Amino acid sequence: MLKEFREFALKGNMVDLAIGIIIGAAFSGLVNSIVSDIVMPVIGVVTGGVDFSNKFVALSSNVTATSLAAAREQGAVLAYGNFLTLAINFTIVAFVLFMVVKLMNRLKRREEAKPTPAAAVPAEQKLLEEIRDILARESGLRPGQVPGAGL
Repeated sequence: MLKEFREFALKGNMVDLAIGIIIGAAFSGLVNSIVSDIVMPVIGVVTGGVDFSNKFVALSSNVTATSLAAAREQGAVLAYGNFLTLAINFTIVAFVLFMVVKLMNRLKRREEAKPTPAAAVPAEQKLLEEIRDILARESGLRPGQVPGAGL
């Protein structure tokens, strides 16, 4: 049973999947940083200094705080700023994945467009063709022409 598990765990697809998950987690951190450290401050400047990370609507009259973390402790809040940040994260990830797939498809099309080399002729068949051509020349025929053909 241990041998079967090892074979299952070490299959190429499983290793590829594990690598993809690890790279995806690192990519997620990168996208979060791009959104929170680059995109959202620019959007904040364009919208007049609005900080989206603390934008919320209080759903309870008990909520009097001005920061999202404090407001969540006081009661129910609708954190639309956080939602906007996550929506931008999703858009960036989707766009990057779109570009990666587009590039891979382009490379695949180039690979398919390359001419495929002719299939190698087996040595035995090549030898027989050479013998046929020698016999044809000795008989006064063109190479490749079979004696008695076309009569």
